[in-house]
Amino acid sequence: MLGGAGVLLAVAAAPAQAAEVSYRTECIPPPISGLPPVEGTTKVEITAPAEAKVGDEVTVTWKFVQAASKNPDVLDLDKDTVKPTGTLKAAGAQTADIAMEGPRSNPAIPKNSEMKLSDMTGRLKLTAAGEVTLTPDAYNINVNKPISTDTKCSPKETVQPAATIKVSGGGGSGGTTGGLPTVVPTLPTGVPTGLPTGSSSPSPTGSATGGDGGGSGGAGGGSGGRTDFTGREVQVPYACKTPIGDKNATSPVQINARKDGGSFDLTVRFKKSVMDSPADIPKDSVKPSMEVVVGGADKGTVHVEGPTNASDIKSGDPIEIPDLTGTYKPGASGRSTLSPGVLTIKALGTTTTCTPTKSEVSLTLDTSQQPGGTSGGSSTSGGTSGGTSGGLAQTGADDRGALKALGLVAGTAILLGGAVFTFLPRRAR
Repeated sequence: MLGGAGVLLAVAAAPAQAAEVSYRTECIPPPISGLPPVEGTTKVEITAPAEAKVGDEVTVTWKFVQAASKNPDVLDLDKDTVKPTGTLKAAGAQTADIAMEGPRSNPAIPKNSEMKLSDMTGRLKLTAAGEVTLTPDAYNINVNKPISTDTKCSPKETVQPAATIKVSGGGGSGGTTGGLPTVVPTLPTGVPTGLPTGSSSPSPTGSATGGDGGGSGGAGGGSGGRTDFTGREVQVPYACKTPIGDKNATSPVQINARKDGGSFDLTVRFKKSVMDSPADIPKDSVKPSMEVVVGGADKGTVHVEGPTNASDIKSGDPIEIPDLTGTYKPGASGRSTLSPGVLTIKALGTTTTCTPTKSEVSLTLDTSQQPGGTSGGSSTSGGTSGGTSGGLAQTGADDRGALKALGLVAGTAILLGGAVFTFLPRRAR
């Protein structure tokens, strides 16, 4: 439901005409949104001179009368962040694709409100006498914050001409100028649909117990002074709550520990970067954290977190989740297990939370109770309590599907992209 467009002729004394047309349109949201194509009705007004002569260069205006979409309940769009471009088809005595472009000029657009798109203009050099019809075609909507995303829209039915220019002979040569694609608006969103997945790490080593109990080590002094303990890689099934809906995925995760006195410095690693970024992601815009679940003899959670992305991530580049670190101070003596817990990704003002649907033990340690220890555990920023005990690890998940969740997380929603625009079908008036 795009508004009408007007056409102003660069030819001075020519009388102007304006006509409105509506047509069914399909819009493809940005890949990062993870949304399927949507359909709506575009309504535009085209303004152009009623008459002109060969050799004249005329200016045509495309005004969105009614947009086919609303800004969904995802993100508020800031003022002057939306820019439309499109294509107006010239046919009849002369054939050409006229590039149409509007300024990045819009009021603030709250969630769940109508889209507001600027008028687009383009120029056409008239080269033949006769009638030249002007018909709206495909168009693109770009949103440049929080990152640049595009929604591409195209007609799903034959569109009727919106205006006709009667061109008389008069000499002059040349061709068409400009001509950007134009179509009905739909907005991005949204967001890496790419998925973060992190750095590679060594495979489990040391005295692992084998089986499904995770790597293990004697941390209480019964292991000949050993200080480094490598957990085994486990496939963690996540159920994620993202700004653009619920997502499920499985990701390979490994927990390692280094003994420091009676405490342990933990490092959580996401293995294999298998997802590429669907959009450009600015530096310092994505920050991951996790609550590692302590089970067995001890109970609680340990907060671990990673740094924000140190540099811009270009579209198509791999997205990696950095190592997450924190400190575990045992609250009980015995054999304690460590399992990946709730993963949280904060990006560009949005939060995605992924909760394991099954507990997966990566590492088992011999622990000695420490003053102020978990019953919880502690991290760089202090421990929390109330975790659950570890269970058996499950394997066999697909890495790419797995990391997709994280991508949703870190990327998803990141929404990395801007807002996702859902088109609501409406009756043409």
